[in-house]
Amino acid sequence: MIRVLLVDDQRLIRAGLRMLCAAEADVEVVGEAENGQEAIRLVEQLVPDVVLMDLRMPGVDGITATKRILQSRPALRIVVLTTFDDDEHLYPALAAGACGFLAKDTAPEALLDGIRRAADGDSSFSPDVLRRVVRRAVEGTPPPRAASEQVALTDREREVLALVAVGHSNAEIAGELHIGITTVKTHVTNLMAKTRSRNRVQLALTSRSGHDWIKE
Repeated sequence: MIRVLLVDDQRLIRAGLRMLCAAEADVEVVGEAENGQEAIRLVEQLVPDVVLMDLRMPGVDGITATKRILQSRPALRIVVLTTFDDDEHLYPALAAGACGFLAKDTAPEALLDGIRRAADGDSSFSPDVLRRVVRRAVEGTPPPRAASEQVALTDREREVLALVAVGHSNAEIAGELHIGITTVKTHVTNLMAKTRSRNRVQLALTSRSGHDWIKE
């Protein structure tokens, strides 16, 4: 059972998310918070597996709450719920440690899939949000190159990484490489472990990092 904490200052949004989760046998909403301060308290009290975190809330916002929660519980999976006009909030939330971004107009089945993927240790991103975030990050100031670190990748992992780096979803990568989505997920998980990336955007940016890619 995946234990979920809902964090949003709009009661109607929380009610809709609760109803959606209640229909699933493997998802349980264990609590609701209407601001970041309450979320921090409930995480310690309820110990959820996944937190669905709004960004814009009065008092302690979602970015600050994400940072504080992960300082004490780094293994907790926090998925940001956002609208398409919040780009200025996405990057600080990413830096704070959020494992994914889902748009509030995401299809119900995609939202549930995102919760399950987050619980499994994967990253959850709405395709449009992922493309936009990756494109903006890649077009921005190049990150400083760290000291070279050798990372062994298979040929297939290199192909998958190249497509992640341009914002492709798992389904798009599967179609491009003519492999199954489950196989893509396995490659992405392995890539995140090898590059020590906390989420999919960080993985996308590793192609511009100081890593020295060698053939496995």
